[in-house]
Amino acid sequence: MDNQLTKQGDGITCPIAVIVKDDKVLVGHRHYTPDKWKKISVWTIPGGRSDLGETIEQTLRRETVEEVNITDLEILDFIGEVPGAKEGDVVLMFYCTTQQDAQLMEPEKFSEWRWVSIKDYIAGEVYSGFNPPARKMITDYLSKLQLAELKRTTLISSAGASTRLAGSMLSDKEVEQISKSSEQK
Repeated sequence: MDNQLTKQGDGITCPIAVIVKDDKVLVGHRHYTPDKWKKISVWTIPGGRSDLGETIEQTLRRETVEEVNITDLEILDFIGEVPGAKEGDVVLMFYCTTQQDAQLMEPEKFSEWRWVSIKDYIAGEVYSGFNPPARKMITDYLSKLQLAELKRTTLISSAGASTRLAGSMLSDKEVEQISKSSEQK
């Protein structure tokens, strides 16, 4: 991921931040105009075009502040790269988290920002208009995250049940070992 974040902006690379908070994804209703791309309104993700001389991480943080005023962005993973909706553009997608609420900072571009449950985002056709390959990669990524969380919760629950069954005979270290061996199966 670091090699993606340290790349230099070139004016055609457009990083986006798939920001998750409390199992919800941040989406904005963007209204494009013909002078910027074409006349279309779509639900999109925070991010934008890199400037020459800034790194991709700087672009991601700048765009997030400009669009939604989130300053505590934690960039956790590189999701992938797809062609941009605009000919020649490249979109780099990053999984991020925050503890802050989004604010509408550019009302001339966006009518609203909202937090949508991951489940609704994955299932919601209404959110599918901005860049189909990017959306597919994002929904696949979020689906895997949900599955991993479900497995983790199940393992913790199973380990807890094992601990209760064994009474005080199992130490925390032994419960951890049971969890790890369950994960490997």
